[in-house]
Amino acid sequence: MSVEPSSKERPAPRTQPSRMPRDERRAQLLASALEVFVNHGYHGAAMDEIAETAQVSKPVLYQHFPSKRELYLALLDEHLEALTQMLVTALGSTTDNKLRVQATMKAYFTFMAKDDQAHRLVFESDLVNDPDVAARLEAFNATYADAIGQVIAEDTKLPPVESILLGRALAGMAQVSARFWLEAKGDLDIDVASDLVYRLAWRGISRFPKES
Repeated sequence: MSVEPSSKERPAPRTQPSRMPRDERRAQLLASALEVFVNHGYHGAAMDEIAETAQVSKPVLYQHFPSKRELYLALLDEHLEALTQMLVTALGSTTDNKLRVQATMKAYFTFMAKDDQAHRLVFESDLVNDPDVAARLEAFNATYADAIGQVIAEDTKLPPVESILLGRALAGMAQVSARFWLEAKGDLDIDVASDLVYRLAWRGISRFPKES
């Protein structure tokens, strides 16, 4: 005849581990994917390694991202959105155009300094010639250049197409110089570097006639 164990002797019921909220899990997966993509490039990255880095099973990874390509594009969208927001915020931070130029240049350098991995994913990926990736980068460049061009058009007598061309030139100057600075980081302080580029840009843009 068996004897029921008392409540003190009975083992406690096994509790299931709490599931991570979907948004938190997605952020965790994106962070792990960024690490793997930066270390191995898109073509060298494997979903197995991304899942292992995130400490999840492959089925969990595929629940959020059905393919490596969708995972990469989601990551690219996230970082381009963050950079766009930083630049648009800098442009709108003042009505003084000299300070606007200074703020936008500093924002670009800050993005590069804040997350070296994000910079590599956005600007140095082995997937930049992919049509979807190229379209996203072009949309980002167009949005940034158009925002700068609109400010120039409002402040000068230049027609819109010329203002946008100057916006493209200033955007390219910010991107190329910030990438060079990142490669030589340690040799030049971020404030000194961004100020040098800002002064060069302002010397050029301030020469154009103002709208009366």
